[in-house]
Amino acid sequence: MHILSIGLNHQTANVGLREKLAFSDESIKAALSRLSCGGFEIESVTEMAILSTCNRVEIYAVSPEISFSGLENFLSEARDIPVEELRGHIYRHADDSAVSHLFHVACGLGSLVLGEAQILGQVAHAFEIARSQNTAGPLLSRLFQAAVHAGKRARAETAIGQNPASVSSMAVRLAAQVVGDFSKAGIAVIGAGEMAELTVEALRKRGATQVQVVNRTLERAKTLADRWNGDAVTFEMLPQVLARADIVVSSTGAPHTIIATDLLKETLPLRDGRPLVMIDIAVPRDVDPNVCDLPGVTLYDIDSLQEHLQQSLASRQREIPQVERILAEEQEAFLIYLASLEVLPLIAQIREQAEALRQMELEKTFRRMPGLKDGERERIEAMTNALVKKILQAPLLRLRNEAGGPYAAHYATIARALFDLSEPGAENHQPGSHPL
Repeated sequence: MHILSIGLNHQTANVGLREKLAFSDESIKAALSRLSCGGFEIESVTEMAILSTCNRVEIYAVSPEISFSGLENFLSEARDIPVEELRGHIYRHADDSAVSHLFHVACGLGSLVLGEAQILGQVAHAFEIARSQNTAGPLLSRLFQAAVHAGKRARAETAIGQNPASVSSMAVRLAAQVVGDFSKAGIAVIGAGEMAELTVEALRKRGATQVQVVNRTLERAKTLADRWNGDAVTFEMLPQVLARADIVVSSTGAPHTIIATDLLKETLPLRDGRPLVMIDIAVPRDVDPNVCDLPGVTLYDIDSLQEHLQQSLASRQREIPQVERILAEEQEAFLIYLASLEVLPLIAQIREQAEALRQMELEKTFRRMPGLKDGERERIEAMTNALVKKILQAPLLRLRNEAGGPYAAHYATIARALFDLSEPGAENHQPGSHPL
């Protein structure tokens, strides 16, 4: 079986494409549910998980064949985007490369902010959703658990996560560069999820005193605002909020824009010419990109963070070699496990084949020698059993010893050819089945 991965991220696709591909938890569940019950046709895929964050959308799958076209078509159909629009932006990984890629993602080495903490929880969450939809079988389960373990080790044993930085904290730093003193600025945070909470926390730590939380439901907005001594309002108050705010940070999970150009344009006469800084860290975007054409309005989206806020991360970058060492150890341990999946079932197959042949030959012998007494039959039975074990002992011991080595797959292939065996579960693969 092969581990496959396809995806795109902030390095290969702009925010416009990423927001089209972004999955909510519910849309991930719907896509995986359709896969498990045959709604999507992906030949030979037996396990699947989807990781969707602000900066990346990735699919991890298990298949007896290395083929990416089915996964690309799955992503295209699930998000209703022509596959031709995706192919120039998608990266593809198989086997060792797929394992290494997920481990690097979990450690934050591939994040917009090096070593960010949120990605580890997002990887774990992607696995939990796949498991809830019965599309994470034994192989992906072990892979994601190993990746999360590697991420935890990296943060515990190195300084890759010191002075926590996230997209939210980067947005706050960018706002500080524009307005300077937060203590006198009116700040609105739209959304009440994890990203919004991290943003409010970063704002308060930098001296913000006038923080207003805007959310679809007042209860959730109030819960967050109370935690940080802010005010809470619902979306119905958005025009008034936009008229008063100096900085707007938006991070909802809405599937469409919530701040249209016309809405913002109506509030400009009430602002008396005061500049407005808008930072949109949501994917899909919350703010119509055309608002930047309005006088006095500055808009930064999530890609702008990468372009405008590449501040020194020297201390974290110095930790990369140590993190890579941890990743190499964890990847080796996982690949040893993976190799054992090739060899150990094969050993069982060889024994079963040998036992079937032994029983067949015994029956022939006993038919030709009907006069054998029970004791004689038992001695022949014991002798043939011991003989088969002796013959198989050396090759099976060698196979077992190679299960944790780099050439396990090669030994398994040769052994299958010599004993004329097929891979277990090689026939009748159905999406959602778990032959391992």
